[in-house]
Formats: sequence, C-alpha cells, structure tokens
Amino acid sequence: MPVLNFAIAALAAAPQTAIQPAAPAAAIAPAAPQATIIAPAAGSVLRAGTEIPLRMEEGLNSNDKTLREGQQFHMSVASDVMLGGMVVIPAGSVAMGEISDLRHKGMWGKSGHISARALNVRVGDRLIRLTGNFDEHGTTGTAGVVSAIVFVPIAGFFMTGTSAKIPAGAGVKAFLDEDLQVAAPAPVVVAVPVPTAAPVAAAAAAPAAAAVPASTPVKPH
Repeated sequence: MPVLNFAIAALAAAPQTAIQPAAPAAAIAPAAPQATIIAPAAGSVLRAGTEIPLRMEEGLNSNDKTLREGQQFHMSVASDVMLGGMVVIPAGSVAMGEISDLRHKGMWGKSGHISARALNVRVGDRLIRLTGNFDEHGTTGTAGVVSAIVFVPIAGFFMTGTSAKIPAGAGVKAFLDEDLQVAAPAPVVVAVPVPTAAPVAAAAAAPAAAAVPASTPVKPH
C-alpha cells in the first residue's frame, strides 16, 4: 500500500497540461454577386424628324377661287412607318395639311403659286404633330418655303401665267414634330383546340354478333 500511495502522490504533484480547444477555422466572407450587364432597350422611341410619306387626298389649284390661305385639306400616310419591326403609324392614317401661301395667276406673266404645310396625323385617339413645307414644285423641308418661279413676259401687256396645281394622289414628305414613345403590343394568345381521337364506329368497337341460323320448319309426319 505504501507504494500505491507514493504513486498517487507523484501523479498529483506532476504539472497538469491543459488541453486547449482547437481554434475555429477562419470565416470566409462570401463573394459579392456578379452583376449582369444588360444592353439598353432599343427601338422604344420614334424620334422627331422621322420622315412620314404622305399622299394628297384632294387636289389644290390656284385657279380655284374658293381656296384661301389657312384652309385645311386632307392627306393620308402613303406607307407604314416602322420602328423595330413594329408599325407605329399605319398606312392610310388620316393626315391634315394647311395652305400657307396662295397666289392666283395674273398679268405680266405672273404664275399662280401654292405653298402648304403638314399639320398632323391621327393614329387611334392620338393626334401626332407633323412639320414640313411643300409647293406645286414638290419642294419639301422642315423650315422655309421655296418661292415660286415668276415668268417675265416676252410680249404683250395682258400675258398671264399658269395656274399652280398640286394634284390628288401626289406624294408629299412630312416629318415628325415630336418624339413618340412606343410600347410593344402584348402577345396575343391563341387557344389551339386539342385534337380528339376520331370516333370509332360502334360496329367496329362492338364484338360481331354470332350468326343465328334460321330454324328449319319441322315437317309433320
């Protein structure tokens, strides 16, 4: 027993080594999410200055005494105005113009002259502003009016010039006078009927009926 007591005392006297807990692993901060670069949407605005082809729906003649400066007349859009595959201003849309300058033919070889300008075009319930000037010579532009040619008389005091005419059906160029914000139309969902199996003939579906022989009449003996 003395030996056992000595061993216990020796263990108690020996320095105890403290067991340190394992250090936690270093925390790794999550990487910032990568942003996706998106190209800007294209084709959402039809810009002012876009050419609008028009067609005269009624003729103008400087020899017509009923014409007046400031009088309005009808035109129409000659072809679809497109943007990114979408029709923004359809062909046939009603447009309006206005006579801005009118001069009848007169003596000294002065010819008649008509100047006009595009006003607007209607698309649905929207009235869109237009700009552009034109005359009987077909001149176009967004500002200013080209003067008509004045003919100097060769001989004769009472010589008169010719009438100015812009016939019905003549092509006229105009330009948008404002930016148009365009939204793509909502997709049209078309319900497609699911085809059903062709009805099977009842005779083909039902088992064939067994042929029943006709009863043979019994002859009396």
